[in-house]
Amino acid sequence: MDSKRIAPLGVTIVDDKVQIRVWAPKARNVICRTYQPDVDILLTPQVHGYWYAESTRIAAEQQYHFIVDGEAFPDPASRSQPEGVHEPSAVVDLRFDWTDQNYQCPSLRDFIIYELHIGTFSPTHDFNGVVERLPYLKNLGITAIEIMPVAQFPGERNWGYDGTFLFAVQHSYGGARGLQRLVDACHREEIAVILDVVYNHFGPEGNYLEKYGPYLTEKYHTPWGKAVNYDDSWNHGIRDFVCENARMWFEDFHIDALRLDAVHAIKDFSPSHILQDIRRTTDVLMRETGRTHYLIAECDLNDKRFLEPLGQNGFAMDAQWLDEFHHALRVAAGEEKKGYFKEFNGVADLAKAYEQAYVFTGQYSTHRQKFFGSSAEGIPGDKFVAFSQNHDQVGNRMLGERSSILFTPDLQRLMAMAVMVSPFIPLLFMGEEWASKKPFLYFVSHSDPDLIAAVRKGRSEEFTDFHGDGEVPDPQDVKTFDDSVLDWDEKDKPLHQRMLHYYQDLITLRKSHTVLRNLKREDLRVSCDPQKGILILHFEHAGETLIGMLNFSSSAQHFAIPEDKTWEKVLDTADNRWGAVCPTVLTDGVVHIPAQTGIIMQGADLDENSTQSS
Repeated sequence: MDSKRIAPLGVTIVDDKVQIRVWAPKARNVICRTYQPDVDILLTPQVHGYWYAESTRIAAEQQYHFIVDGEAFPDPASRSQPEGVHEPSAVVDLRFDWTDQNYQCPSLRDFIIYELHIGTFSPTHDFNGVVERLPYLKNLGITAIEIMPVAQFPGERNWGYDGTFLFAVQHSYGGARGLQRLVDACHREEIAVILDVVYNHFGPEGNYLEKYGPYLTEKYHTPWGKAVNYDDSWNHGIRDFVCENARMWFEDFHIDALRLDAVHAIKDFSPSHILQDIRRTTDVLMRETGRTHYLIAECDLNDKRFLEPLGQNGFAMDAQWLDEFHHALRVAAGEEKKGYFKEFNGVADLAKAYEQAYVFTGQYSTHRQKFFGSSAEGIPGDKFVAFSQNHDQVGNRMLGERSSILFTPDLQRLMAMAVMVSPFIPLLFMGEEWASKKPFLYFVSHSDPDLIAAVRKGRSEEFTDFHGDGEVPDPQDVKTFDDSVLDWDEKDKPLHQRMLHYYQDLITLRKSHTVLRNLKREDLRVSCDPQKGILILHFEHAGETLIGMLNFSSSAQHFAIPEDKTWEKVLDTADNRWGAVCPTVLTDGVVHIPAQTGIIMQGADLDENSTQSS
């Protein structure tokens, strides 16, 4: 990417004039045609396939098309699509009266992430619905929300990964101004904002990119057809496009971090990978503004190069999602070993995930049918995001079942403890904290009948390895979306309220306890007994000791505890407060832990005048 910016992409308001810039390297002429009033603004060709103009004859809220060699198309860098993906773009004035001048983004190690989907998080299905519930999230202990993609997609119902206008905020959610208000409100509550972005493919409906130039290439085969053109001829156009998009979210929306979707699906063999260019763009902006921004990757390659610094030719991502921790944890809790769960071995692999982050570190993977993975040695724990469920792991089940449907309350509390005491950044999925029973299903609202049929067919074929009989909910049916909307009245019912109080206490412990707050992978020793289904976590930091005992088995277990310290409970998943009927008992140097429960205990050194008590 050219480090010297000519002007932002698309139609942007700068001071008292509008700058217009579009990449169309093979076009003979390009016009920006505005409506009401109708004006044609002729763009001038520039180097490397760009077209440019400045004008005072176009204003905020005005709609327009680009006319490329006589054909009218929406702006590929549109900031607004008020009438949908096939209709004219609209000018947006992104200047905003921010109140977050004194806000400081916390370090990643202090993130407690809450992933949410704007459309299903609240009954209003928009940014305002999130703003209204920020006090709730603050009280829960959340320090960062992660928003599933909001780039404009077809219709009003979508997970967001079918976005076709990367610069336009979904109009039905509240558009650009709604997102800015949400971020500003989050920062007032000292809550960071992570935005999920998709740079590995573009949605199929409303995708006019190829009308402008070679944004895509047939050089690689992908599940979505042509690959994004990061390393073929004319690749500088899409590379500029993506880096400018990342910069826009940080600069114009004050987003604190981007979660980069499925970076393993990006095909790029350039000397400088597109992720490295995004990293450099982010670093330049941080130097300019003094603000901190993070890049968090979703990646299933177990390749630490994604986390290594640019100086080592790494991609320098600040963190990555840790799917293998999830897989091992779920199998330990009793998840049926189907699909990619087949090759995970419960507590043994969970113990390895605690210690080494990656489970597959070079051994043979039967699921992938190859030797897979690398060591994450030397990579700090706060470069990994751990979870017991997320939008993928819930929504990619045929019936969208959450853990609250699949596991007992005891196991839900145990899995939450396993995540929250890990040496990684913890993430919750919306509604998890009160054990919501509402499913999170896959939904779309396309207008192309052939595309709708293809989505239905693909969705049905996806579950042949995971499910037997049963009908896949129709992604296009509005009922599928409605069934996925959180029921906020549910959390006030006694059973759900107890789970919510448990999560609050668990998060408070993570944030306040010296050992857990400063937890590093090197502070942790792990042992396990696969036959008994038990895992023991031994934490040492700054002279303090914690022991975590996690019993995933269906029977009670007994542990002898070190006699050189006195011990007290810090948190017990089997406490009566959470509705459990058989709390953990400490007697005569032995801990008796009920089935499917866990306990955190703190040790204090015995002095010469004390004696150990049971």
